[in-house]
Amino acid sequence: MLSKLREFQYLRPRSLDEAEELIQQFGPDARILAGGTDLLVRMKERGLRARVVVDLKAIPGLAGIHAEPDGSLRIGALTTLGDIERSSHIRAHFPLLWQGASCVGSVQVRNRATVGGNLCNASPAADTAPPLLALGGEAILRGERGERRLLLEKFFTGPGRTAMGQEILVGISIPPNGAGSSLYLKHSPRRAMDIAIVSVAVRLDVDSQTGVCGKASIVLGAVAPVPLRARAAEQTLEGQRLTAQRLEDAARAAQEAAQPIGDLRGTAAYRREMVWVLTRRALVEASGAGEGSTFFQG
Repeated sequence: MLSKLREFQYLRPRSLDEAEELIQQFGPDARILAGGTDLLVRMKERGLRARVVVDLKAIPGLAGIHAEPDGSLRIGALTTLGDIERSSHIRAHFPLLWQGASCVGSVQVRNRATVGGNLCNASPAADTAPPLLALGGEAILRGERGERRLLLEKFFTGPGRTAMGQEILVGISIPPNGAGSSLYLKHSPRRAMDIAIVSVAVRLDVDSQTGVCGKASIVLGAVAPVPLRARAAEQTLEGQRLTAQRLEDAARAAQEAAQPIGDLRGTAAYRREMVWVLTRRALVEASGAGEGSTFFQG
């Protein structure tokens, strides 16, 4: 049920320096506005108090997709999910992120929501978080001590909480993606415009001749207080030839790593079972180990 927005002070800085001064001045009373699709909902529907709203959209340089010469990628925090979805470079070279961004809300929401806002909201069910963790993404943060980088795996500290101090997320950096294969799968009650009950991002580097996995990344969403790296599942695959049993073992290890809760959208037992289903499906598809593949022979 919608409630009336409580009175707040709206500030629109024109530079990062000005924004940093406001964050330092107002401290925890300040809320940063990027796209607003999460913040305004929380203020209207969930009783979030915000004395001061600092709108970053007038600051130049905080949006954009930049492919670096070494194959890495930098994405400004105010880049919309719609821009990510429409990026031919991301779709071709970082398809895992493209898949995650394309799952968020509706076209209208994606044209407003930003990748920085999706991360800073720190929902365990955020669709861009598992892909970005699986890709080894880093948060680029700026505060009074200058700029620092933090692996996104360490960025989330709990539901709605991050490791940011009085800082601003200015961008995300992703290392070169190489020749690996990947897949993001999401299970939700509705096929569109709903948050995940369970999600999984998988990235594999597999030798096409031998079927041996070099590096594996498996990240679970919506089944723990934060997006969760299933490290035991990854270790089950790394350095091993990918057989049907190996993929099954990894999916079971991911299931054991999950820490789901039960609520009106699904019981903990149901979520745990869906972790196994989605992880196994993602591993089979990402590895190319479909039926008829030699990976399934022994």
